[in-house]
Amino acid sequence: MYGEIALFSGTANPKLAQEISHSLGVPLAKADVFKFSNNNIFCRLHQSVRSKDVFIIQPIAVSYDEQGRMSSANDNLMELLIMIDTVKRDSGGRITAVVPYYGYGRTDKKDQPRVPITARLVADLVSTAGADRFLTIDLHAGQIQGFFNIPVDEVTAFYLLSDHMRAKKIENGVVVAGDIGATKRARNFAQALDMPLAIIEKRRIQRKDGSDAEALNVIGDVAGKDCIIYDDEIDTAGTMVQAVHFLKGSEAADIYACASHSVFSDPAVKRLTESPIREVAVTNTIALPPEKTFDKLTILSVAPLLGEVIRRVHLGISVGELFNE
Repeated sequence: MYGEIALFSGTANPKLAQEISHSLGVPLAKADVFKFSNNNIFCRLHQSVRSKDVFIIQPIAVSYDEQGRMSSANDNLMELLIMIDTVKRDSGGRITAVVPYYGYGRTDKKDQPRVPITARLVADLVSTAGADRFLTIDLHAGQIQGFFNIPVDEVTAFYLLSDHMRAKKIENGVVVAGDIGATKRARNFAQALDMPLAIIEKRRIQRKDGSDAEALNVIGDVAGKDCIIYDDEIDTAGTMVQAVHFLKGSEAADIYACASHSVFSDPAVKRLTESPIREVAVTNTIALPPEKTFDKLTILSVAPLLGEVIRRVHLGISVGELFNE
């Protein structure tokens, strides 16, 4: 049996960490985490964590401090590893890396010659640094769990997002997969909302002049219907906005978008704000600076979910049963 919970936050998403702390009823433990003038990261704990059950909250994503200075995903990954090592060397009883967004998760297979599988490399780094468990939300690919040699709890924002859309009481709706790769995820979302599924298919066609072009086709009925595009993340929003314009051209009514992770790499915000989309619903797994928020954006908090999962891990209660209740 481990000691009491010690909850730490890295610098990537301190607001989420504070919300988790409030939801869990456990104060954040204090630590100094900063960069030296040579850009090296340093961590110093304010208290002993010997034999405690330690949870370190740190998404692997781009972040911004209060002065608007950016830290890259690489910075935040390194910060996570250093914090894990710090706790390990202070004889923490068990160390759980709480990584709401798993950066490098899209590089999960060797799909062309001479490329890495970085999702596996990051898993090895987290384990080698000293983490005993890993907690995350909606991995890009489920098989990434198998890259770890430590227990992994992958929880989902699926129910948070589906409840949000269900509350809108859309009567003539259809869930749309923005491409073939998102079909399974969108099918489950459609089932949860008791709506039909449509799929946008992309294919390369060759023109008579020998050049290639991309053609879109929709499998399913969207004309006159409110469409909900569901995916695990929005990065540059290229696929998302292309789907929105295609659906509008197919006589769809209102269009909504849902995603667990708001990566919002440039020019995502510009594309989304200028598109005819009605609402973009995401969670706060990634901290967004003010300039990346906009009127159409709704941000749902995963803090209660992560707080409950941390409580269950600490007490040795099943995490899976949380989604069966």
